[in-house]
Amino acid sequence: MIDPQHLIHSTLNAGGRSLSDADAKALLATHGIPLVSETRAHTPAEAVTAARQTGFPVVLKGYGPNLLHKTELGLVRPGLTSAEAVEAAARAMSENAGGQVDGFLIQPHLEGRREFVAGISRDDQFGPVVLFGLGGVFTEALADVTLRLAPLTRQDAAAMLAEIRASRLLDAFRGEAAVDRERIIDILMALSDIAVQYPQVAEIDINPVLITTNGEPVAVDALVTVAPSAGPELPRHPVAPEDLGALFQPRRIAFIGASATLGKWGHMLVTHTLGGGYEGEIYLVNPKGGKIFGHPVYHQVADLPEGIDLAVITVPAAMVPALIPQLSARQIRYAVLISSGFGETGTAGKALETDLVQKARKAGVLLLGPNTMGICNPHIRLYCTGSAVQPEPGSTAMVAQSGNMGVQLLAFAEDQGIGIRAFAGSGNEAMITIEDYLEGFAVDRLTQTVLLYVESVKDGRRFFENARRVGRHKPVVLLKGGQSEAGGKAAASHTGAMAGDRRVFDAVCRQAGIVKVEQPMDLLDLAAAFASLPLPQGKRVAIMTLGGGWGVIAADLCAQNGLDLPALSPELLARYDALLPPYWSRSNPIDLVGENDPNLPLTVLESLMAWEGCDAVINLGILGRRVFLARMGEAIRHSDPQGDDREIQAAIRLIDAFEAQFICRCVELMAHYRKPILGVSLLTDAAARTVYPVEGQALRAVFYPTPERAVRALARMVEYGRFRERHSETLL
Repeated sequence: MIDPQHLIHSTLNAGGRSLSDADAKALLATHGIPLVSETRAHTPAEAVTAARQTGFPVVLKGYGPNLLHKTELGLVRPGLTSAEAVEAAARAMSENAGGQVDGFLIQPHLEGRREFVAGISRDDQFGPVVLFGLGGVFTEALADVTLRLAPLTRQDAAAMLAEIRASRLLDAFRGEAAVDRERIIDILMALSDIAVQYPQVAEIDINPVLITTNGEPVAVDALVTVAPSAGPELPRHPVAPEDLGALFQPRRIAFIGASATLGKWGHMLVTHTLGGGYEGEIYLVNPKGGKIFGHPVYHQVADLPEGIDLAVITVPAAMVPALIPQLSARQIRYAVLISSGFGETGTAGKALETDLVQKARKAGVLLLGPNTMGICNPHIRLYCTGSAVQPEPGSTAMVAQSGNMGVQLLAFAEDQGIGIRAFAGSGNEAMITIEDYLEGFAVDRLTQTVLLYVESVKDGRRFFENARRVGRHKPVVLLKGGQSEAGGKAAASHTGAMAGDRRVFDAVCRQAGIVKVEQPMDLLDLAAAFASLPLPQGKRVAIMTLGGGWGVIAADLCAQNGLDLPALSPELLARYDALLPPYWSRSNPIDLVGENDPNLPLTVLESLMAWEGCDAVINLGILGRRVFLARMGEAIRHSDPQGDDREIQAAIRLIDAFEAQFICRCVELMAHYRKPILGVSLLTDAAARTVYPVEGQALRAVFYPTPERAVRALARMVEYGRFRERHSETLL
């Protein structure tokens, strides 16, 4: 019986980087991957004999230890129909390959127009990756592939088949039977098993996986490269969720480096904490002593009273290590390290940071940062950040690896009424990493949505596992910075070459259920949607609009984002015929043709929510007419300063009352039917928000300024809903 581990070790011990063709196929065969039958020959004469035994036509291939890509080297000749053709092809291969051909493979010529590629590679951050896609000679040129981390589930493998652009080729095609999808899934599962079981297998490239006319997949050629296993992993120091919880719930905070000088961090953070109405106590530390903001200033940490929960440190980097034993002596276990000058500055800073972390771990002190913009927890009115932002309490937790990006998002959240559970600018993540935050959010009962701005992860596998654990219960919305491809990545196979940094990270997000966005505002739009609306149960959308053009645009956007617009039922058509003029659209989107009856939008909305044919409703232009009328009033006053605008003001009051009623009714209907309603405002002004709470209701109304933002948010909610549905058996 073949021992794959022995084959791998023998190759590595001999200094090889790839298994021989025979050993590669033996490895695949032991895991049940279907292979085309073949005969080996050492000379052209033997090749002719083998071809006769196989039966013409045949495929002739040359093989050798350094011949990784046979097609590119002219070592694959399909459709040979005679002994003379086989002999001539074999001699030509021997001559053209410069003596590198060790022998020949003779395979039956299989009929089939469809070719796919399957394989594995290893990512430095995330480990083994399984690939599937369109195969053949155009594999890299078309790059129609999808990836997942190993180990796979059969659900993962099935999703991969549906994701490639050429997925229709898996159906019946030009007289050939539909592909046996279960057999393709078996191949992907086998590759996943190999990747997990044999860490010294660096890459596998099965190209092509040929689909025969009866739909059976067969591996025609395979490349397996090997490499020594990576050294032992560095020790991990995960942060317990209860420690994270304690860090964000301080009752008494000491500001070390507090300052009375405007513009200094020690001044800004104290100002913003006091100005935000922090519910706990603060203590200030500065060697100069005295008073700042009426608070006595302690000369040193040792002078502080007992019971301090959190230290906020703003002193220069060189002074920080000496603080660690002082914090430990006063039993201050948690610290937010604002100070920069550590790992972000280069080699010397990294050494200082490493030394600091060692001291902190030994002393039992947990550091957030360094080089952070601070933290906030609106639930205790703690706004300890470098910018004076004060979002309201809510259920959206936010972590940003860029502090500036983070506080800007907090400012938008405050402006648009999006409630925040907690925020951290994670800084250099010397001790608390993005993986730790995810683990904490998984168990925090107040967190319902997680927003992440990520540029890199320290532990790819743990990031994936924790994100998937959170995503099965709470949406994780992520914006990735620094997404350029690793263009210089060396890879021996098509699989390795196409598993670039961005593709792997995108695959991680899909597999973990992370909702990945491309723009900063998408983070806030989705935070508003997930925190305020019920999750759609499908992708069928009904649109109602006060303007036909907007409805057309919204319909196009839905199609572009994978949402369906179902035809209206006969009952709805009859009902709207009685309500609307004869020239109404009689289709979805429903054009209300500018009717001024304030009850009409509510009547149509209620009937759409009750309709079993849709899963969500988008309304366009219902809110925002107040702004339109207000601007009209300004124009009237400008044109006639002595004129009477009482009529306009009365109309504005009526519109205000209607909009308040419409918002309340939207929330009531969502609570009753468990479908989301997304609005798009006609116009916005300084008073307009994205989220509108209704007293006594857990759900809230959401209105976006443009149709594309509303449709995009709904599409991502649908995408996340599908992930939840696929993993429903694991939900608690």
